[in-house]
Amino acid sequence: MAKKSVGSNRKSGILLPIFSLSSEYGIGAFSKEAYEFVDFLEKAGQSYWQILPLGPTSYGDSPYQSFSTFAGNPYFIDLCELIDMGLITRAEADKCDFGGSEEYIDYEKMYRSRFVILKKAYDRIDSIDDGGDLKKRFEAFKKAPENDWLFDYSLFMALKNANDGRAWITWEDGVRLRKKTALKEAAEKYKEEIDFYSFLQFMFSDQWKRLKKYANDKGIEIIGDIPIYVAFDSSDTWANPELFYLDKDNVPIEVAGCPPDSFSATGQLWGNPLYRWDYHKQTGFKWWLKRIEKCYNLYDVVRIDHFRGFDEYYAIPYGDRTAENGKWKKGPGYDLFKVIKSELGEKKIIAEDLGFLTPTVIKLVEKTGYPGMKILQFAFDSREESDYLPHNYKKNSVVYTGTHDNETSRSWFDHLPRQDKTFAKEYLGIKNARDAVWSMIRACFACVSDTVIIPMQDYLELPEYARCNTPSTLGGNWVWRMKKDALSDKLCEKIHDFTRIYKRLR
Repeated sequence: MAKKSVGSNRKSGILLPIFSLSSEYGIGAFSKEAYEFVDFLEKAGQSYWQILPLGPTSYGDSPYQSFSTFAGNPYFIDLCELIDMGLITRAEADKCDFGGSEEYIDYEKMYRSRFVILKKAYDRIDSIDDGGDLKKRFEAFKKAPENDWLFDYSLFMALKNANDGRAWITWEDGVRLRKKTALKEAAEKYKEEIDFYSFLQFMFSDQWKRLKKYANDKGIEIIGDIPIYVAFDSSDTWANPELFYLDKDNVPIEVAGCPPDSFSATGQLWGNPLYRWDYHKQTGFKWWLKRIEKCYNLYDVVRIDHFRGFDEYYAIPYGDRTAENGKWKKGPGYDLFKVIKSELGEKKIIAEDLGFLTPTVIKLVEKTGYPGMKILQFAFDSREESDYLPHNYKKNSVVYTGTHDNETSRSWFDHLPRQDKTFAKEYLGIKNARDAVWSMIRACFACVSDTVIIPMQDYLELPEYARCNTPSTLGGNWVWRMKKDALSDKLCEKIHDFTRIYKRLR
């Protein structure tokens, strides 16, 4: 969302991850419910659908720790479409145990069942009656220049399965260090499994492109999310060790995270490998250009997570159990974005500039022209003036009640300390606690920020159980799903009224 791209247009949208959609088989997908949500957005006068990263999730189920920054999550493939295509039967899909909760994703059952049913679909691509069209399109997908990452990813997944899911750093030296002979032998040995994982990416891409086109044709743009870092246990790190700060045995020297703050007394130890920014600069940021270009094949607008890491990044010695001993180091700064603008043109980007901001971070955000983020939940500290209070916002910004890392606004308000709650009531004009969430939403819509994005949980006024993620915790995250009857006409009309009143209609 570069400054000149947004102009004076006031717009609004809804944050809802794909996995949080209602659907028939255990997790949100590119199914009819996704198309129905687009219809809801259109009727409510919205301009944006913001989602979280689409990559295949690894341990902990976080979309910010993916097996590949280029690949898509196979869980999102719509099984109902595979049934219609004749690749699987409804009886086969119904027989799988994907978990029994409408509002909760059971990732263990998903992992054990989803790939089994998807393998059945792959095994039948030669037998369906379509004149060989599916197979031809699949073969073309594998050969497309923009998919030059596909083979490494598919081989990585095949090798991971062969090694009982263990991280690639534990594999035998031949494949771990990518010796030519070992890779050639592995490619032949796991040929069918490599093709299976490539097929999953083909189906993911095909279904997502059609859903995105449907949204775009309705006037809805997709805001995607790109983590600044990739996971250590990923095909990205395994296939491109020269890009990262690793030793001669490809073991990390330092890893990413955040220092101690209000979220965590010992900081956040993410464990991602750090970039060799000097090498990236020498190559003209070739890998980053490829990564950003891929994003704009998937999304219309990109939110770059942890934007301050491009100015300075926090480096923690590998092997430390907390983030307390890390040090700040200099990132690539504006050089990266100068190249992106030169090579790819002006792109719509949102800079996630939350947390403690140094003068140099603020200067970098301003120089790029990208809008930063404002979180209303951060505003109400009765002890001091806050940049997150709406009267301090700038037009070139994106305001949220909260993000995927925050409590739902219902839960947040209920848990506020007494003095902060008193201040919030005074500022937002809250007379009754039951009105708190919609008072927050109104404040976001009314503010000067060009763009407002409200999490779906807040429109539904859901309590703590619907929180998407609690930073620095394992388990119970990324599991909330919306009930199938949640998108009522009454809610749609109420959102549309806010959008109309505050001049944010498309």
